[in-house]
Amino acid sequence: MLFVATSDGIRGQDGSAELGGHRVRALATDGGGWWAIVDGHEVYRRPDGGAWAPAARSSEPLTCLAPLDEGGLLLGAAGARLHLFRAPGSLDPVESFDRAPGREEWYTPWGGPPDTRSLAVAGDGTLYVNVHVGGILRSADQARSWAVTIDLHADVHQVVCPRPGQAQLVLAACADGLAVSEDAGSTWVLREVGLRRTYCRAVAVAGDTVLVSASDGPGGSHAAVYRAPLKGCERFERCRRGLPEWFEGNIDTGWLVGTDGLAAFVGPDGRLYRSEDEGGTWEQAGEDLGEPSWLLAT
Repeated sequence: MLFVATSDGIRGQDGSAELGGHRVRALATDGGGWWAIVDGHEVYRRPDGGAWAPAARSSEPLTCLAPLDEGGLLLGAAGARLHLFRAPGSLDPVESFDRAPGREEWYTPWGGPPDTRSLAVAGDGTLYVNVHVGGILRSADQARSWAVTIDLHADVHQVVCPRPGQAQLVLAACADGLAVSEDAGSTWVLREVGLRRTYCRAVAVAGDTVLVSASDGPGGSHAAVYRAPLKGCERFERCRRGLPEWFEGNIDTGWLVGTDGLAAFVGPDGRLYRSEDEGGTWEQAGEDLGEPSWLLAT
């Protein structure tokens, strides 16, 4: 099943709707249920078989979340902050991240404060935090300390750790292409051959295929989804069969997902597209989804 977080609740591929009237910023699942960022400042929880309920509130706008293997959540916040959720009603600031190396150099092109844009957790528990703009920070000790990985000027839009059994593999959608690391972020290779332009906003893995969204730039003209073999990622091809020629508007961070048997994305046209052959062919799976913010496959 596919579920889209929107400005008016959560919309399911089957036509279901939850949390109507609430702006849902991000969605995630763990072994026992769902998590969501709701109305900017609240964390909601829905246990399997249960109902949505508030779990904690932040004074700062929340931007992204990632369930932790040991329980709880890592949450990104405006101003490039981090919080940990361990128990209902409690959000603890990650003070070590306020002292992360290079923090004084983080920026945004328009002059505003940087944000925590995306989070990823590797199979060995290593944490990756994508700062926009500030690169990707890594913690191998449960957020007690942080190390710089990719260059902070790489303008990263999404980081993912796609293979639980390959903890060293990290992918990042960047303004200059797809950055690939096979050594937990110590070194990176930039892949962009086959892309019309290199401005990438989202990345996912479906089976043995990596998918990225790319466009001409921040304005999103000539936006499309591209695919390449995960092994090597040396040349991309544009996904065409079953899709519009181009999208006018970026396919943004969190709008593209993949599993072993499925790839899907929500477009700026408010339509949901899915593929059961790792992006080779596509079909429309939903429409009129409103203003999307995150896509979840379960």
